[in-house]
Order: sequence, then C-alpha cells, then structure tokens
Amino acid sequence: MSAGSADMDRSPGWRRGRSLSDPPFRPEDTALRLALPCARPAGNVAWTAFREESYGTPVGDGIRGVPWYLRSMSRDTARPASPAALALAAAMCLASGVAVAGDYYLRGGVGLDRPGDEAFTDTDCSSTVPAALYGCGAGGDGAPYRSAGRFGTVPAVELGLGYAIGAVRLEALIEYRPHYTFEGRANFLAPDRRQDVSAKLSSVSGMLAGFVDLAALRLPKPGPFAPFLGAGIGAAHTRIGKTAMTFPATTTTVPGGSRTGLAWMATAGVAVALDERVTLDLAWRYSDFGEIRTPRGPGRVVWRDGSREPLPLDLAPTKARLRGHGVRLSLRYAF
Repeated sequence: MSAGSADMDRSPGWRRGRSLSDPPFRPEDTALRLALPCARPAGNVAWTAFREESYGTPVGDGIRGVPWYLRSMSRDTARPASPAALALAAAMCLASGVAVAGDYYLRGGVGLDRPGDEAFTDTDCSSTVPAALYGCGAGGDGAPYRSAGRFGTVPAVELGLGYAIGAVRLEALIEYRPHYTFEGRANFLAPDRRQDVSAKLSSVSGMLAGFVDLAALRLPKPGPFAPFLGAGIGAAHTRIGKTAMTFPATTTTVPGGSRTGLAWMATAGVAVALDERVTLDLAWRYSDFGEIRTPRGPGRVVWRDGSREPLPLDLAPTKARLRGHGVRLSLRYAF
C-alpha cells in the first residue's frame, strides 16, 4: 500500500480497514448505516454522535459524487444486512418522519357540522304505561309514526392534546357543539296538515383519536400539502330541551333530558407547515354521536284557543340518532 493510500484510509471521511484490534462488528451498525439517509437534517444528537464516532467528521463535498453515508462504509459492511438490521433500519426511517420541533402538540380548531336526515321514534311503540308518544302503526304518509327532519348546520369547537411518534399521532380530543336545532314534521295527520316539530340540543364529546401522516410514510406529497387519515372513539354527552309539536289546534310538549353514549369519528385532511412548530390542518370529518333520547317524563297537550284545560301526559322515551359530516380548520403547535 502506498503512502497516499494509507493517508486516504486515515482521512476523516473514510474509515480504515478493519483489523483484529478493531471492536467487533455490530448488526446495529448496518441498520444505522441503512437508516442514515432517513435521519433528520439537524438537531439530532444521537445521529451526530454516531456519524462522528463511526465515520469521522461528516463532510458534504463527497468524493467522486458519493454521499458521506455511503462513502464512509468499510469493506466488511458491504455484506448483506441481516433481517433484524433491515427491520431496525425500516423502523428508524419510519420514526424519522416527524418534521416538527417536538413530540407533544396542542391543537385547537373550529368547524361546521351538518347532520343528515333523522327521525324521532318510540323506544317501545307498544308501551302503555308510560304512554308511547307515537305508537305502533303507519302515519298519513304511509311510514311508521315518527317525527322526521334535520338538525341543521351547527358550529363546533375542539381542543386536542397529542403526541407524535414517527408517522403516527395519538390525540386526546374534546369537541363542543353548542346549538343544534331540530326542525321536522310528524306524520299523525295527512301530509298537508300542520304538524311541525322543533327542539334544541347541544353535545360535548371526548375521544381518543389516532392519525397517520401519509407524507411521513414517503408517499407522494402534493406540493406543501401533507395528507393524513384519522379515526377516534370515545363518548358523547347530548342534552335536548323540550320538544314542541304544533298541530292545527293544539301544541304537545315532550320533556327534555340528557344521555351519554358511545361516539366515534373518521377523518381525512391535509396539513401545511407554517413554520417548524406550527401546522395548519384542514379536514373532512364524519361523526356519529349515537342516540339522542327524550326521557320518560311529564308532557302535556295545550289547546291554543283556551277551549280546554291542558291535558297532562306520562310519556315514554323517544330516540333519534345524531351523526353527520363536517369540516374542521385547526392549528397545531408542537412543543
């Protein structure tokens, strides 16, 4: 070996050939070398220490166009990597997908939800004590007795505390929807007769949600937009006020109440990094908050012209589902 080649073997960018006095070869060395292209650009002390200990000071100019993480591999590392080393390298590449400054984050957002068409029905149409509100049978439109309508568009606010690990984010999420308005029609009478139904309600939900940042999995990224998918499960507490059913001559009042039940959601959206700590999220979301129920309780029928005394009722529970699509705009702050 010439003096020039000996000097090259001892240069900072090259690791000299192994000898009997060198430390034993470790499988994790191969894994680390394989994962080096996935390392974060800067600020990772573990990567920096490994590079400098194993390869000397990493330089960016390269020799004959070979990057430093390949240029620094010695002859013995050219042998095939073990399955364990490859698995470790893949895991390190996946974990390196975090592009924010910290693992924990706080997220706050606003949105609009639009539940679909729903209907209030009896929990037991055959109940007599207490009395079923609707009863069994078919109404004037041929459908089972019910009150069908919509809850309308409702604003929502949300707050989440999350932890990001690689391409995955886990988040504890709280959402509040302060004001739903149900507007519908009963079907006791012929379709052209007045039988309007209205009620107001609100909901608060808590979920444990998981998100997958697709860009961190090295999937195609459309410009600055980083797509993500997510889902969550938890509980929702809904509160409904008194329901008013207005007929040609009378108004029937149904008692309000509250209920807590299972809730879940699915979401898809895009994220845009505003700086190293702040990310803007825009997402579509489908939410299902389970059943709303009016409880057993006192209702009454009032003749609006005052021709008769109000008629008290002991009413059985009714139910409807609360679910629908929505959009969310939120900010994530990593810390």
